[in-house]
Amino acid sequence: MKSRKIIIFTIITSILFLAIPQKSSAQMYVSAQSAILMEQDSGRVIFEKDAYTQRRIASITKIMTAILAIESGKLDKTVTVSSTAIKTEGSSIYLQEGEKIKLEDLVYGLMLRSGNDAAVAIAETVGGSLDGFVYLMNQKAEEIGMKNTHFANPHGLDDHEDHYSSAYDMALLTRYAMNNDTYKKIAGTESYRSESSNDKWDRVWKNKNKLLTSLYEYSTGGKTGYTKRAKRTLVSTAEKDGVSYIAVTLNDPDDWDDHINLFETAFKQYKMVQVLEEGEIKAVKDKFYKNKIYLKSAVEFPVTKKEEDLFKVEYKLTKLKEDWQRNQEDVPEIVGEAKIYLDDKLVDSVPIHFKHAKNKETKSFLDYFKNMFMAMTGVGKDG
Repeated sequence: MKSRKIIIFTIITSILFLAIPQKSSAQMYVSAQSAILMEQDSGRVIFEKDAYTQRRIASITKIMTAILAIESGKLDKTVTVSSTAIKTEGSSIYLQEGEKIKLEDLVYGLMLRSGNDAAVAIAETVGGSLDGFVYLMNQKAEEIGMKNTHFANPHGLDDHEDHYSSAYDMALLTRYAMNNDTYKKIAGTESYRSESSNDKWDRVWKNKNKLLTSLYEYSTGGKTGYTKRAKRTLVSTAEKDGVSYIAVTLNDPDDWDDHINLFETAFKQYKMVQVLEEGEIKAVKDKFYKNKIYLKSAVEFPVTKKEEDLFKVEYKLTKLKEDWQRNQEDVPEIVGEAKIYLDDKLVDSVPIHFKHAKNKETKSFLDYFKNMFMAMTGVGKDG
């Protein structure tokens, strides 16, 4: 009887224990109002929380300011600092009116120290005016696909009501920017020395991003932000074993720890697998296309162990035209797309290219001699 009671007690205890939510070490969670974790190469969203809501973003705005400055091709240009720039409120690199400084140094001051004065000086140089630069910002946002974003200034201060973005959009922007080697270098710089133009002193800037400078060994860059209305905002990037992630949090009182948790969980749970090989597509049996279509690069995708066998690939090819059979030179470069499905959901598509035969002109010695003779005698020349 006593042993029976012990067994019943054990069963009840086990059921109650299982009913209690267990906090897993591999669980993703954030304190932020909005957040996202995106894999850099594929763009796969690993984690999201209210990621499409429009919110104030503070100084992570400066990622757009930086990439526009870099893409302007004017980094070597010497900028004369205006009175408007030095009067900008908030965080500063303490520029002086009339000071001459390279645009490249301004971008470092913008990203490492979050200089609002640097943001205005950059905007005036690249856009011709603040309004001109804001136009460029929104034009680039539209180009990238940032559908829940509107920029009204180059720094993120709360001086406009119509300045906002979303966690998802900021991840898109960062993914775009991180494909630029110059941006990647600047965002991942821990400290930078800006040489003085007046021989008084050099400025030395240490990056405000603590993940990069001290907290997280796999950090590769990012941008911090804070205003009274936006609260703490943070974009950060990390790479481990060739896999890169982008994390964005908006209004997050515990952003450093949240970003580390997101990265660490993703690095443990996900790995990159090759879905499609570079080169000739052998799965297509169509007589015309067989041995003539290929992918320019391999396709990899981040998945958990359980997802590895859930991929399907569908090849969509352009319907053949009659004249293609007679002359393959009429076949376009891109003749379709390979659609990749994970658990029956479309996750990526890549173009299928057609392999055209190379026309090799073979000239006989007689042709060579004939062309030389015509060149020497002037035959065949205009006039």
